[in-house]
Amino acid sequence: MTSLYRTELVLPAALLGEENPLPPLVKPEQVQQVANVDELPADLAEGLGYGRLDTVLPCRLQDGYTRDRPTRSLPALVLENTRLRATVLPSLGGRLYSLYHKPSRRELLYRNPVFQPANLALRDAWFAGGVEWNLGSTGHTTMTCAPMFAAEVDGPDGSPVLRLWEWERTRDLPYQLDFWLPDESDFLLVGVRIRNPHPHDVPAYCWSNIAVTRTERSRVLAPATQAWHYGYGGRLDLVDVPGDDLTYPARHLGAADYFFEIPAESRRWIAAVDAGGVGMAQVSTDRLRGRKLFVWGESAGGRRWQEWLAPEAPGYLEIQAGLARTQLEHLRLPAGESWDWLEAYGPVVAESSVVHSRDWTAATEAVERGLISGSALDEYHNAWGKVVDTTPSVILHEGSGWGALELRRMAAELPGTPFPASSLGPEQEPWLALLDGVVPDGDPLDVPAATLVNQGWAHRLERAAENWAVWYHRGVARWAAGDHEAAKQAWSSSVSAAENPWALRNLAVAARREGRDFEAALLYVRALALAPHLFPLAVEAIGAQLAAGVPARAAELLETLSPEARATGRVRLLEAVTLLAQGDPDGALAIFEEGFEIAGIREGETSLSDTWAAVAGDRPLPERYDFRMSAPG
Repeated sequence: MTSLYRTELVLPAALLGEENPLPPLVKPEQVQQVANVDELPADLAEGLGYGRLDTVLPCRLQDGYTRDRPTRSLPALVLENTRLRATVLPSLGGRLYSLYHKPSRRELLYRNPVFQPANLALRDAWFAGGVEWNLGSTGHTTMTCAPMFAAEVDGPDGSPVLRLWEWERTRDLPYQLDFWLPDESDFLLVGVRIRNPHPHDVPAYCWSNIAVTRTERSRVLAPATQAWHYGYGGRLDLVDVPGDDLTYPARHLGAADYFFEIPAESRRWIAAVDAGGVGMAQVSTDRLRGRKLFVWGESAGGRRWQEWLAPEAPGYLEIQAGLARTQLEHLRLPAGESWDWLEAYGPVVAESSVVHSRDWTAATEAVERGLISGSALDEYHNAWGKVVDTTPSVILHEGSGWGALELRRMAAELPGTPFPASSLGPEQEPWLALLDGVVPDGDPLDVPAATLVNQGWAHRLERAAENWAVWYHRGVARWAAGDHEAAKQAWSSSVSAAENPWALRNLAVAARREGRDFEAALLYVRALALAPHLFPLAVEAIGAQLAAGVPARAAELLETLSPEARATGRVRLLEAVTLLAQGDPDGALAIFEEGFEIAGIREGETSLSDTWAAVAGDRPLPERYDFRMSAPG
């Protein structure tokens, strides 16, 4: 019999810390920049150009974590039958943390021995391992380190189904995950549904990101003879599979993406096997079209990233599955429509000499014979459809109040995924009040509420009585809508109504974006004078002085920071850059030689390697500072 129960996961786990109160007006530069769009098929080029997010508003960044990992407990939910045990983390985006196969005594996924966030997600904080379902836009979802609702639902066969659901705020889409483990099944079934409750089309993006342990002989297989290769050098090129050993992750020097071009008539699956032909597979119904292999690579930077994400653990690789052929595209989800599909995760055992042979057709056929059959998967999909709207019976974990707020604004309901009024909390209070005609207000020196930016809220803000807070929120909503000039006008009006650091900072961001670096630097000084203890603002302000070519002022601002703030890795790097700009490369080099870590070093960021090259010349970059995505040279 299948059972569903609560437990706790005890492991070294960093604290997420406080959210950054400064609205993320500008996303960091995309790690993937495709320069050869004109060479690509028309539908692929169209998908690349459609629906990309300029910001992650209305979300705030989760950048308050450190590298300290005290042992603590995380809530977990377990779905278990006689063959498999699936462990899910409802407080961390519904991550499938572990999938243990009992008969073979094997962990099928890469199970990270620690919880250590790093700056890889749309909101910054992300952690490696297991399976995550990324809804929203290219990158790791805004919900990867956020709570989800979880509940028990009666499955079509009478066994319990674990349902998770939340409201993805950048696209204003509700989505749902149903974990179903039929009795005696070797495959965990995961039903996914995304719904568009709006009267307009919405860009849709959803990719399942699956981490498995990488060995020297690991091989990744999928039913494709070609793949789109992105090597973090600016090009997306069609290459042959398995040409140049691309299916063996340990043979890659640099980080790389391979998006398999699976023919329309083929089944949708991907698998990773070890030297003995043993591993795990993911297979789905046809709507989940794409499949991908990602490797960090065996360069010093690739090894450093794996160590950074999972200290003292073996390396891993990622196999992925998504709605489009590549992860760089978005599809159009029509108004009022919903999409759903069924995924299956389970063990693979195939003859080693076949799956590692040069006969690619034989290798893929050997794997496919061990998968759940297409007819069985379709039957399960149809059966799941009968319970997809079932009202959950037992709530096992609480999510956020944002879904309840949006449904109240729209006067709508969503069968199967209730967003209870009890989930509404302090974050939603100012916006509940706005629904009743009470405008945002407060002390201009207090952190304002996170601005809601969709059309419904933007229209209410434009009609609200004016004060500094309303002008501030109007500006953020206008910026999110792409009307930057109107946003700047709103923030200027906010400052005129009451001098406040929030609008001043936003004006500074706008000035930097437009190349007015000196003006931005002065605006940051004004903002920081009003909020001198706000660390994220201080970091931005110091960086702005350096960008404006006034390192002396950067040095002055550094002196105002507390000893704790000055000891952080990001500030130590800013000190090194400041010393270098003041003509003291030896002082800058001494900071590197003393050693520091930037907890939030960003994927694709080269500030460490670039600064080292400027201060140390031809001396080799120490491995601890090497986070380069591409192999040097």
